[in-house]
Amino acid sequence: MKKKVLALVLASLTMVSALSGCGGGGSTPPANNGGVSGGSSNGGGETYHWRMAHEEYDGDMQDVYCKEFIQKLNEKSNGRITVDLYPVGQLGDAIQQCELLQNNALEFAIISPGNTGTIVPENQLFSLHFLFPSDWDKTLEVLQTSSALNEMLGQKYLDKNIQVLQYWTEGAMFWTSNVSLKNPSAFKGLKFRTMQSPMIIAAYEAYGANPTPMSYAEVYSGLQLNMIEGQENPSSAILTSKFYEVQKYLTDAQSNLYMTCTCVNPTFFAGLPEDIQNIVLEAINEMYPRSFEIQDELNGVAVEKMTAANPDLIVESLTEAEHDAYAELAKKAYDVYGKTVGTDGQAILDKLLEEISAIDG
Repeated sequence: MKKKVLALVLASLTMVSALSGCGGGGSTPPANNGGVSGGSSNGGGETYHWRMAHEEYDGDMQDVYCKEFIQKLNEKSNGRITVDLYPVGQLGDAIQQCELLQNNALEFAIISPGNTGTIVPENQLFSLHFLFPSDWDKTLEVLQTSSALNEMLGQKYLDKNIQVLQYWTEGAMFWTSNVSLKNPSAFKGLKFRTMQSPMIIAAYEAYGANPTPMSYAEVYSGLQLNMIEGQENPSSAILTSKFYEVQKYLTDAQSNLYMTCTCVNPTFFAGLPEDIQNIVLEAINEMYPRSFEIQDELNGVAVEKMTAANPDLIVESLTEAEHDAYAELAKKAYDVYGKTVGTDGQAILDKLLEEISAIDG
């Protein structure tokens, strides 16, 4: 069934490419020849018409990031590069969008490890709780300089025909629920929505929860109908998706970061002229510090907006003792990670822990 859905989406993208030729700008050829269109723009040179997908809705963090990234590409190329943007749902769910990138039907995509742990098992280390420093500057340094992530894990993505251009974070996780989660015992048996990563499931099993994988598009109705009793997301996503409307508690857990990465199809990227590759990399480098600004801008006002819209919402934070109680339980999932992904994955985690320790002190 999944292959049929993918085939239908591939066919629809082919049709979109064919129809775009009727608009007078020349047809958009298959992605594997670089997405080059005939003609010139702003003084000459080939023009490029690409496609990019992300996993969220209009106005969410990934959407803001993608629109700014696309604008930079257009400006740096003097209008030669244009990119069509597809939010989640337009080309299937997050995993189907990843498969489209692998098959060269998309040039770029935002791929969150929580959704692709079955495709690149080693990336599930991002789902481990209490892993990264609590200091944002130190976390930024880890993501920029880590050989465990940028070299060792990056190669695992390449092995699956995905090239990581940049790891970035949408912020620390908040929990929503209908019971207070300040004590880990409250998780016992709780139907808690997770993404499809086995390691996210293991993280919440360590607390005694009943993790329930579910598509992001189904979470609101799932909470409303009590099919699930809680979920995790950055505060900005909870705001825009209005999960706070159907939950009683909002817990500033700081348990883990919502990690994601900007990816490109490696065959497509390798086929681009060097000057166009450099434009892409320049735009990516500029988006790195900007990604932290975006998450700060959107997350910074989210809690205030939610409590204004729902005065009955109870906002809680973990004390140091409560934080430590969760962190101790979370270590169970670290053991599961090594057993699940094998020696290569364990080596990546060991190296990352070493690098974090050196930066965090």
